[in-house]
Amino acid sequence: MSTQRVIVVMGVAGTGKTTVGQLLAEALGIPYAEGDAFHPAANVAKMSAGIPLDDADRWPWLDAIGEWIRNRAGLRGGVIAASCLKRAYRDRLRAAAPGAVFVHLAGARPLIEQRMAERKGHFMPTTLLDSQFATLEPLQDDELGVVVDVSGSPEDITERALAALRRLPAQEN
Repeated sequence: MSTQRVIVVMGVAGTGKTTVGQLLAEALGIPYAEGDAFHPAANVAKMSAGIPLDDADRWPWLDAIGEWIRNRAGLRGGVIAASCLKRAYRDRLRAAAPGAVFVHLAGARPLIEQRMAERKGHFMPTTLLDSQFATLEPLQDDELGVVVDVSGSPEDITERALAALRRLPAQEN
């Protein structure tokens, strides 16, 4: 697998996108960015109040992430954690960087809800988990990416992700 790729770690809240994204970036020796940091303050306030974001809220956020991806593509690559629950969101990021690859962290709802309930200091309440699952459109066969089960430790998940990424075709330059 080429480390020139930009990897988007996606999935519903509570799947471990930040932790696994950081571990992937470390293992690959490439920069990491936290997608939540690209949200405007209004989006964070809305989610903190338990109100799901709509597409109009997400477009500026996705465009900011797309800019980061575009700037990393072809350089050293990078890893960013961003939910990217809908195909349209991923398509928007691919428009910015066609070679972006997605790592979809997926798992059983009870496990994810438990992990969300245990984390401290995050703005996303567990009450929004149902809306996350309702919005989720899994990766399609024509999307460059892999699905990785989130059971086990962050290190286990990261190893599965790395193995799956290595099986992808080499990136064309």
